[in-house]
Amino acid sequence: MKKRVFLIVLDSCGVGYMPDAAAFGDEGANTMLSISQSEKFCADHLRQMGLANIDGVDYLHPVDAPTAAVARLAERSKGKDTTIGHWEISGIVSEQPLPTFPNGFPQELLDEFSKRTGRGVLCNLPYSGTKVLEDYGAEHLKTGALIVYTSADSVFQIAAHEELVPPETLYEYCRIARELLQGEWGVGRVIARPFIGEPGNFARTSRRHDFSLEPPKKTMLDYVKDSGLDSIAVGKIYDIFAGRGTTEHTFTSGNTDGMAKTLALADKDFEGLCFVNLVDFDMLYGHRNNVDGYAAALAEFDGWLADFIPKMREGDILMITADHGCDPGYTCSTDHSREYIPLIAYGKPVKPVNLGTRVGFCDIGKTVMAYLGVPNEAQGTSFLGEITD
Repeated sequence: MKKRVFLIVLDSCGVGYMPDAAAFGDEGANTMLSISQSEKFCADHLRQMGLANIDGVDYLHPVDAPTAAVARLAERSKGKDTTIGHWEISGIVSEQPLPTFPNGFPQELLDEFSKRTGRGVLCNLPYSGTKVLEDYGAEHLKTGALIVYTSADSVFQIAAHEELVPPETLYEYCRIARELLQGEWGVGRVIARPFIGEPGNFARTSRRHDFSLEPPKKTMLDYVKDSGLDSIAVGKIYDIFAGRGTTEHTFTSGNTDGMAKTLALADKDFEGLCFVNLVDFDMLYGHRNNVDGYAAALAEFDGWLADFIPKMREGDILMITADHGCDPGYTCSTDHSREYIPLIAYGKPVKPVNLGTRVGFCDIGKTVMAYLGVPNEAQGTSFLGEITD
């Protein structure tokens, strides 16, 4: 029997603030609770699997006989961003947070960046990705200088108009920044943010691209690939891991495209791991405090499960989780939130048990590798024996 794991990250879909959330400015954040109050919210399939049976999610009304194993996981790493969250899922606990730049990046760095790109720099402050276009887009078109900005996360973002700086050129500028941003400047991600439009009507396009810091150790993806199994990345997984550890990858234009490509992969005869990131929850709705949009996106995913589950084979396990929170109802911030993440594990090999609250996103990767029979030295503790007979 071939074994396959479909590991799907609902990007930022946290289930309540962690005990140390106050240190991150996130006490009170609860992404799932916020979206559950929207009229757009629907999670019938997820509830039947056991979403409402997860610790702290009882406001969704637990079911008597869930069909999946469930757990609530606390993050061990010192962070709340995409890179650190995915690294931990995959077996790397980050004892130190990745650097952030709340006052902007050092002039020394920007001078070298400008020298190598031949373009000036605008902004250099933490900023909303849409507001920065309103405030600096016209000057960018007039001067040709690149809009460089950051956020509360460990990111170096470069926005440029596609008619002035073609996306491929913008990607090259990002590669230059990635070379410079190492060591004490080693942010988790350099992000290309191409946009179009005219002053007063700018809009970001789907040609965003992330250039991540390379993981410091072997990850679940590396171990799976090195064992001779398939390691398939869908969405921004390839970017998050700097292209490492994959045997195949496909980029997506958003959740709908990502779900369609995952559905197609369910029909493919592979053995190993399919690792999926659905980014719209975070990018389009969490960071924009759009509760209804976030709720509708979860409802779309919930409906998609009705198409995916019948395609699952005898040896398939579906794992649904998140990488951090980004509570759209937490209006004092548009940043990621320090939250527990849900875990739902479903498939014929899985028995419906509640694992309570566990410490370590890394237990996910450890369990995936245990199921696939992949030798590894990753951090974490497998719970495979608790969810299978």
